[in-house]
Amino acid sequence: MNFGKRFFAVFILLLSFGFTLSACNSNEDSSGTNEEVVKIGVLASLTGVLESYGKQTQQGFEIGIDYATDGTREVAGKKIEIVYKDTETKPEVAVQKATELLEEEGVDFLVGSSSSGDTLAVLPLAEEYEKIMVVEPAVADSITGSEFNRFIFRTGRNSSQDAIAGATAIASPGVKIATLAPDYSFGRDGVSAFKKVAEQLGAEIVLEEYADPEATDFTSNIQKIIDAKPDYLFIIWSGANSPWTQISDMKVQEQGIKISTGAPDIAALSIMEPLVGMEGFSVYYYELPDNEVNDYLVEEHKKRYDGAVPDLFTAGGMSAAIAIVEALKKTDGDTDAEKLIETMEGMSFETPKGTMTFREEDHQALQTLYAIRLEKRDGVPYPVPVLIREMTPEETAPPIMNQ
Repeated sequence: MNFGKRFFAVFILLLSFGFTLSACNSNEDSSGTNEEVVKIGVLASLTGVLESYGKQTQQGFEIGIDYATDGTREVAGKKIEIVYKDTETKPEVAVQKATELLEEEGVDFLVGSSSSGDTLAVLPLAEEYEKIMVVEPAVADSITGSEFNRFIFRTGRNSSQDAIAGATAIASPGVKIATLAPDYSFGRDGVSAFKKVAEQLGAEIVLEEYADPEATDFTSNIQKIIDAKPDYLFIIWSGANSPWTQISDMKVQEQGIKISTGAPDIAALSIMEPLVGMEGFSVYYYELPDNEVNDYLVEEHKKRYDGAVPDLFTAGGMSAAIAIVEALKKTDGDTDAEKLIETMEGMSFETPKGTMTFREEDHQALQTLYAIRLEKRDGVPYPVPVLIREMTPEETAPPIMNQ
């Protein structure tokens, strides 16, 4: 082979290699045109005990992407692709699915998950692969506390924000309080944060009762609470297997124990008839916020889902999507993690709950929570959370726990 032929062969090889690289960094649409893509991997409990939470997040995320991009699903000239993976509410499955998203799908962002246990298992992967993970709706304090890494940003509120709202509603000097929560990080972190705030306000925690998160019989737990004779029972719970029916059956309130809790999703509200009149707090109920983003969410959700209203975590899914798009607008589509971290620290953005801001120190979104009263309303088959007042992002700001 003479020099000219050798040169031509090398040229063809290099050209082919160049085409291969180009194909790895772009997608080809139906017209044969290559285009750049931003890929987002969403981890959620799409089956199992937290299935309803995962589907709310998914629906809200879809609406949020459309809202933030004016329906184009493009940002800075790049198409947005979303890949959903079901964690089954099992940490080991969450790690497996997150690894698939990072290695096989090549996602630029992770979002999730419905369970704090799943989320805590995945956090190290965000750091290892240097990808931004937007945490929604998992609430364990440790996510932005002891297990925090700089690639984590959370649009979901944390347990301490709930605790501040819940404790402020009932705690005062001399008040005796018992707590009931699921026996995993979500419940234990929540009680720990609640106890700290309640005791600062002068209350006494007389019992901390933890139940199997998949339990269907809470008889022994509730009996221990009755025996402790508190003034209030503060409940932290998530999932369809809630204790409300047995609390009613065992006549807890008739024994002089007042119930206080966060207003849950609509499915759980439907079995809280005995708690009409209770004062507590809400993370989100579709009638509580008064802003244009929430108006869009409610209207669009009704259009897409046969008149159904958005639920507890739908607004969070939308907020996570908006946060990602707004960050990409500011970076002109650059998905480099270091540039995104610089951009997102201290970033404010509009959500269905009003303005959220990622706190620079721990990347926790400061946000509005709602003091509410449960009231019966004609034609509505569940007690309705009615606004007493908004608690501002500054008022509900949790302590910084990652230092």
